Amino acid sequence: MIRHVRRVTVTCALGALALGLAGCGGTASSGVPGATRSAGLPESSPKPKTTVTPRPTAKPTLAPGPGGTTPVLERGAAMKERTVALTFDADMTADQGARARAGERFDNPQLVRTLRKLKVPATVFMTGRWAEEYPAAAKDIGRDPLFEVANHSYSHYAFTGDCYGLPQVPARGMRADVDRAFTAFRKAGVEHVVPYFRFPGGCYDRTALRALAPTGVTAVQWDVVSGDAFATDADAVTRQVLDGVRPGSVVVMHCTRSAAPTTERVVRAVVPRLRAQGYRFVRVSDLVGAARGA
Repeated sequence: MIRHVRRVTVTCALGALALGLAGCGGTASSGVPGATRSAGLPESSPKPKTTVTPRPTAKPTLAPGPGGTTPVLERGAAMKERTVALTFDADMTADQGARARAGERFDNPQLVRTLRKLKVPATVFMTGRWAEEYPAAAKDIGRDPLFEVANHSYSHYAFTGDCYGLPQVPARGMRADVDRAFTAFRKAGVEHVVPYFRFPGGCYDRTALRALAPTGVTAVQWDVVSGDAFATDADAVTRQVLDGVRPGSVVVMHCTRSAAPTTERVVRAVVPRLRAQGYRFVRVSDLVGAARGA
């Protein structure tokens, strides 16, 4: 799962380390060079050729970023319109197949049904391993125009050292890990894939940004931490989301049922309340498109 970006302050349950997830509460502020967990919104620039475009018209990216690195989006460009993007991480590490076969649920079909019922567009950051374990679910999500699927790595291993206990992908293997996830999506028949990437744990540094630059992806972080990972109090998670959302916000949530059991209830509570405040739900691609036009 995901962690929390920008000058992140995080307190994780020990279970998160065992699951290889990154979904704990935290606060965000601007990151800097070195082993950062976030970076400022780069200036827009022309989109390069990308190897990941399963649809006739590619979704917008911010690539290439400063100095040829992968650009990072944490929230939408400042805008008068009240928009918010709900994002859901479909986490599963490369070595959790045995646990899935033993009955642990890394999917959350009820959450997907609720999003459809409420007509909420969403971006699902999916690991390749998740798509391999649940190919029918991945295809179902990826063929629904309400949703878009983005890359959360194949293995859900960390792209830096010291990332909440996650195993680490060596720099030479980072691009291959991302490409392998896109391959898994294609094999599962996922249609609505967008060229966006979310770092496992939200952890990255300049080495990682340089390594992924040739893929043409835009790295997508978040500015609102839902705190849904391992949470048992849906009301507390709901308050955290409602207190954090601003126009253009990106909210990080999870769709791994065993590790984020309250998320579906949170969505049912948050969506009508934000709509009552005048918010409109959008996909990440809509925010990226707005950022390019800013």
